Order: sequence, then structure tokens, then C-alpha cells
Amino acid sequence: MENRIRQARPHVTRNEDLIFERSSPGKSGVDLPPLDVPSVSSAELLGEQFQRADVEGFPEVSEPEVVRHFTRLSTWNYGVDTGLYPLGSCTMKYNPRINEAVAHLEGLATDHPYTPESLAQGCLKVFHQTARCLAEITGMDAVSLQPAAGAQGELTGILLIRACLADRGNPRKYILVPDSAHGTNPASVTISGYEVRKIKSHARGCVDLAKLDRVMTEEVAGLMLTNPNTLGIFETQIREIANLVHAKGGLVYMDGANMNALVGVARPADFGVDVMHLNLHKTFSTPHGGGGPGSGPVAVRRFLEPYLPTPTVERAANGTYRLDYDRPKSIGRVRAFYGNFGMLVRALAYIVANGPEGLRQTTEDAVLNANYVMSRLKDVYELPYAETCMHECVFSDHRQAARGVRTMDIAKRLIDYGFHPYTTAFPLIVPGALMIEPTESASKAELDAFIEAMRAIAKEIEEDPQFVLQAPHTTRVTRLDEATAARKPILRWKPE
Repeated sequence: MENRIRQARPHVTRNEDLIFERSSPGKSGVDLPPLDVPSVSSAELLGEQFQRADVEGFPEVSEPEVVRHFTRLSTWNYGVDTGLYPLGSCTMKYNPRINEAVAHLEGLATDHPYTPESLAQGCLKVFHQTARCLAEITGMDAVSLQPAAGAQGELTGILLIRACLADRGNPRKYILVPDSAHGTNPASVTISGYEVRKIKSHARGCVDLAKLDRVMTEEVAGLMLTNPNTLGIFETQIREIANLVHAKGGLVYMDGANMNALVGVARPADFGVDVMHLNLHKTFSTPHGGGGPGSGPVAVRRFLEPYLPTPTVERAANGTYRLDYDRPKSIGRVRAFYGNFGMLVRALAYIVANGPEGLRQTTEDAVLNANYVMSRLKDVYELPYAETCMHECVFSDHRQAARGVRTMDIAKRLIDYGFHPYTTAFPLIVPGALMIEPTESASKAELDAFIEAMRAIAKEIEEDPQFVLQAPHTTRVTRLDEATAARKPILRWKPE
């Protein structure tokens, strides 16, 4: 009981009025001198047709109220700078501050996309070097940095496959997607114009070669594989899988979102991958979440290089850099300009700071941390696939469900212990999934605290499941009606 009370302390301030609700007529945070020019209304300035009549007045508050209000709100946030962020599949690793410093250097942060090539040689060199590094890390021959997110990278990769097969006169109809793939994969396939055919995994959580052989026909353009898959398991038969697909004239696409388990250890091109995307906001430490900006470069084998998005960055014989728009087989642009440049700068800073040995150590530490968590929790949470994991591990709420507690309830209670929840209910291949990815950013002490919290919750469920079902107990807002919040969100404040 003492531990439970300690873990359920209320916050000093349980609520915070909106800034509009703090408003009172006549308050001001500034004291401006009288105008020394004639006053002009917005209607006169913009014209009546551009003036909205339904705009409410701005809040009238003092400077201390504004500063304290937003400072208090900032202290309520949880992120990678405040603690462990164990979301599985998302790789929420720490963002090194050196990356931010480099990305904010004058000339990198301030260059305009329309700057002439002759005056943007430094930025073009960043593009070129980043692409070369990613090509070396993946073993591929060419890289486009244009896609602005992982999902857009997926779509770009499948469009490259389509362009290549159409150029060969054999466009085909289907893309195979294992049930252990990332959730965005089927959407990318559909948007690209192909149809999805799913493949069920075998009992150990990997692609079933016999089933793959049966469905890999001459109508199939390729296989869209996540490796390691969303169970955190490496496809140990990946060479056989690639050979089988290639033998039937298909191509192998790899979702590279889980490259945090492979960098410096294994190169996808070496085990038969033809095209893949990378999530710089996962594996290469650029900021993640909040709606962007993301970055999802696409890496390809030599025969797919002609189809990459235009323009590409090329290095001339005299050492200068230029944008190449003369690409007749290109699939065209996939976003404006060339890519989310600030994210590319951060990724290059991360790669250069770590070097080959540091990147490999990062991978090994991430895998070690995930296996440590798995080994310490598998006696209290169901482990549906008892394989050595890579960068993440996936449990099931099967034991706790017998007491009426599901994965979301456990996640809510974990908030009371000061941790961001893990990924709930994904991957879909595991009913009631608890997906945990500590990354290499967590120390052993922090992992032990997380493990202790998860074990304590399992014990609470045995003793008093109702207490866990009512969690969280320490937050300013307790359980939300999440279904209604998703279907009928209130996105703006209106006075009553």
C-alpha cells in the first residue's frame, strides 16, 4: 500500500485554464508608445472581402500570466529529453544537441531553396555526402533524399518498382505483404496502384517460405518486407526469401524503419534487398513526432537508379555539385524542392560524430537493451514468440486479460510510474500487444526502473485489478473517452 500511495501522488496544480479564460478587459503585457502615424483599420488595409467577421478578440492578459501559463504547460510535456520513451517500432531515441547546433549554423539554416547552385555548394555537398553515407550503410548504389517521411519513402520505393517493371514491359499486379510488416505498407501498395496480397507468418514469427513459394507468381511485382519485422525478429531466411522472389521476376522491397537493429552489422543489399527506405527520425536521431518534419530517403540497387525522383545531386569532375533534372526515366518529384534539409543535416552530423565503430556500438547497445527488457519481463508477461529479439520485444496481455486488464490499462498505469507508455495493440499479429523498444539511449539504471514499474503493475493486477483499471491516478486529466475524442475532436476554443 505504501508503494501504491507513493506512485499515486497528485500534482500540485491539477488543472490550467486556457489563456482565453484568463483574459480580462484592460490587461496588457506590453506598453507601446502612442502612434505617431494615422491609425488604419484592417478593413482599410486588406479590403472588406478579406476580413473575417467571426474572429474573436485576442486574450487580454499580463506578462506574468502569459509567461507562467506557458511555462507550466511546458513542464507537463513528456519527451525524449525527460525520460525513457519505450514506444516500439518508433525508435524514439535521444536527439543529440550537437545535431541541433550544426543544423542551426548560418548558411545551412538560412539558405533558401531557390539559391543558385553556385552559391549553395555547401548545402549540395551535405546532400551528396549524406546520400553517400546512407548508400554505404545499406550497401545500396544510389539514394534519393527527397521523400519527406517514412510512409512517403515506402510509396516512392514501390513507385520505383512499378516504373522499372513497366519499363521492362512486365508491370504485374500484386505486392506481397507479410502480416508482420509495418502498418503503413498496405496503404503504400494500394496508393501506388498495386493490390495487396498478405502472407501469414509461421509459428516463429517469420515469413513462411513454403507459403511464399505458393503465392509468388508471375503476377506479383515484389515482396514488401520489414526486417527485422514488427515482432523484433530478424528474418533469418532472408537470402532464401530474396532468391525465391528474384527467381520469379519480382523485386524485394525492405521497410527500413527498423534499421536501428542493423546499422554497422548487416547491409540489406548484401542479403538481396533491391530497394528500401530509411527513417532518419528513427535510426539517425533526427527529431520524431509532433507531425514532422520527417525524412524517408530511399536507397536502391544500380538498375533502379534511373527511376529515382528528380532532381538528384551530382558531383562534377571539377568537384562542384549540381542538381540533375535530365532524368527521362524518373518517376518525377515526390515533394517540393529536394527534401527536408534540416533533417538531413542532423542525420549527417549524427553519422559523422559516431563514425563506423560508434554506429555499430549504437546498434549493439539497442539490441542488448531490448533483450535485457525481454529477459526481465517474460516471467510476468506473455511472450508469444520466444525468439531472441533485435531492437524491440513484443509481449501479450494474455495473462493479465484473465483478470480483466488489457494492454491499454497497463499503459495507463505506467504513466503513474513516470514513464511514457509502450506501443499498445501493435503489431496486429499479437492480440493485446505490449511493444517495447528502449533504444540505445537508455542506461541500465533507467531500464531497471522501467522493468521494476512493469513488474509492480503485474503484481497490482494480481492483487487489485480494479485499481489498475482506474489508472492513471496522478495525471491532471484521468481517463479520456478516446473513441469520442478521435471521432468528435474539439479543435478550437469558443466562449460559452
